[in-house]
Amino acid sequence: MKKLINPGNRIFSFTLLIFGYLLFTSQIYSQKSKPLTNGNERLAQFELYKQMAESSPYKDLQWQFVGPLNVSGRCTDVEVVAPKGENYTFYVASASGGVWKTENEGTSWEPVFDREASASIGDIALDPSNSDVLWVGTGEANIFRSSQSGSGIYKTTDKGKTWSHMGLENSLTISRIIVHPENSKVVWVAASGNEWTPNKERGVYKTTDGGKTWKKVLYVNELTGANDLVIHPTNPDILYATTWQRIREKWNDPRNEPGYNGSGIWKTTNGGEDWSPVNNGLPEARYRGRTGIDIARSNPDVLYAFVDNYEIIRKGEDDESDSYGRPKGGVIKGAAIYRTDNGCEKWTQVSGQTEKMKKYMEWHSATYGWVFGQMLVDPNDENTIYTMGLALNVSNDGG
Repeated sequence: MKKLINPGNRIFSFTLLIFGYLLFTSQIYSQKSKPLTNGNERLAQFELYKQMAESSPYKDLQWQFVGPLNVSGRCTDVEVVAPKGENYTFYVASASGGVWKTENEGTSWEPVFDREASASIGDIALDPSNSDVLWVGTGEANIFRSSQSGSGIYKTTDKGKTWSHMGLENSLTISRIIVHPENSKVVWVAASGNEWTPNKERGVYKTTDGGKTWKKVLYVNELTGANDLVIHPTNPDILYATTWQRIREKWNDPRNEPGYNGSGIWKTTNGGEDWSPVNNGLPEARYRGRTGIDIARSNPDVLYAFVDNYEIIRKGEDDESDSYGRPKGGVIKGAAIYRTDNGCEKWTQVSGQTEKMKKYMEWHSATYGWVFGQMLVDPNDENTIYTMGLALNVSNDGG
């Protein structure tokens, strides 16, 4: 016997399908309708969660981890404490799993940040004057679709046993923390800002009272956040910051939209009170994407920059961009390494000098120059540099 299909069900299903499509498209094209994420609200909701957990009849249950093992994700930073006994102590920041600590060089690990308002970590920094003090900036700054907003910056003075919230909750993503090498009360923070919507709580912040109050010392606009920050090894009044103007949607990667000119490198010689752009030799502002920077400790006049370059080298079929922000059918220059030998007065591209090396750089970052954007210089050799891409790569000849 055949089962009869109710025509009304067909009409209802079709109507529901059309409604869903219209709702989806309205969300795509109504950029201004997106709600802003408020860090204060996130902290308030976390307090309600703690109250609920405290009143739960299951609060005294004890859990035991039974597997599976070797499951991990993105790690955003590592800090190492020199051994006072036999072993080094490591702190590892996770993009979505909090902060982990080992006191036996990785034989066993314990989570030390699980009871705070965010498990997404952008950066961590040890106090050079006191290794019991660790700063944690929440909110992964690599802006994957799976990245989560943070709840500000935290501080422990007892090796991670207890934590204090130190503000910047509306910055949402924190990419770098620098603690003054001699004065623990002075800290600089590079805040990337909201991944999805404009907000003014981004740029470089500075505290001179150990985090009780913060001053925004570098701000470009509500779409431009600070992504990297390095300090001169012998003169703490000199710092370099990188900024990146970007916004992204769930359906595409960050793009360099027409009119974007906030990305670049900045220098201060008075501890962050004043900043000047130092982009001579870099790509034009409208082509600059995410930029990472590091300084050679052995020769502080030497710095390297990892620059994601959106300049078109072969035009596509039209002016539209694909999901990676590239011209359809066209080619952009992509990630490149630049070097300065005079404290950022002039930059020179050192990567991709041959066709083979151009291909290598294309492989190194592929379409993900905006994801990684980080590099490190060997503290003992200005010509040995490491770049983080699809793989960890090293150059022993200055790029």
